[in-house]
Amino acid sequence: MTPLSILDLVRVTEETDARGALDNARDLASHAEGWGYRRIWVAEHHNMAGIASAATSLVLAHIAAGTKTIRVGAGGIMLPNHAPYVIAEQFGTLERLFPGRIDLGLGRAPGTDQLTLRALRRSPEAADNFPQDVLEVQAFLAPAGANQRIQAVPAAGTNVPLWILGSSHFGAMLAAELGLPYAFASHFAPAELLPALEIYRSRFKPSEQLDKPYAMVGVNVIAAESDAEARRLATTQQMSFTNMFRGARGLSQPPIDNIDTYWSPSEKAQAMRMLARSIVGSPATVRIGIDALVKETAADELIVVSDIYDHPTRLKSFEMIASAAL
Repeated sequence: MTPLSILDLVRVTEETDARGALDNARDLASHAEGWGYRRIWVAEHHNMAGIASAATSLVLAHIAAGTKTIRVGAGGIMLPNHAPYVIAEQFGTLERLFPGRIDLGLGRAPGTDQLTLRALRRSPEAADNFPQDVLEVQAFLAPAGANQRIQAVPAAGTNVPLWILGSSHFGAMLAAELGLPYAFASHFAPAELLPALEIYRSRFKPSEQLDKPYAMVGVNVIAAESDAEARRLATTQQMSFTNMFRGARGLSQPPIDNIDTYWSPSEKAQAMRMLARSIVGSPATVRIGIDALVKETAADELIVVSDIYDHPTRLKSFEMIASAAL
């Protein structure tokens, strides 16, 4: 049985403000704990009115405080936006507050647009230092040496487990070189999934954290009572992708009956390429889709995005997914 986890986008909708989105994320986590999900992650995005997880470590504290056993983590922190020392402090603090439950996934993308990068004080060359920054975070989370003059307090010695996130070959190669678990973002970049997994597994070098490759695969899953209803619910995500192509990243929108009235043929083609590995349908359809994905990828774990407008309906989708697959 392949473990399931959740990537929550912490969506702000046309009917729910940012506080509502944050509370919904916490509520989802408390339910997911009972349904058997292994972990729930949130991701760092900036200058997006429809996503409330910019201050990622604070969001994780909110979620972790409302749960007891489920692992909580970043999927991920966009490390070039930050000083590695500060990220170590933040996640070491989370580990002190919620011991044995914190994950730190690290990515090198900005998680925003070029204009916002300037507001973040990020230099264009910051991403080039990503491998060294990962090692720096890891060092600050390790036990401090006897003569170590700079310590990340209270992070030193917490050894928060690191993950490398990726949507290309670069992350696969880095995760393999450092001996870290690898999470591939096939929920929006499906084309490179299989090559990236092959690179990661073939080049993996054991480390203190991990003795063999461990690959997590991101996948969009929408479950409902029928295939038709699931396809209707999926239009919320399809509209979000369309709006992104249009440069209009607004609030999450309620589903519509006919998505072809919303997007153009070129927008549809672009969105469907990015959503190519989505699994949308009834519990039976979802089970078939998940089984096929695991068989194809040999994934050690799946992390599920179920981007649905209405919170109770989204809860039901995650419950159905767990019942179908766990």
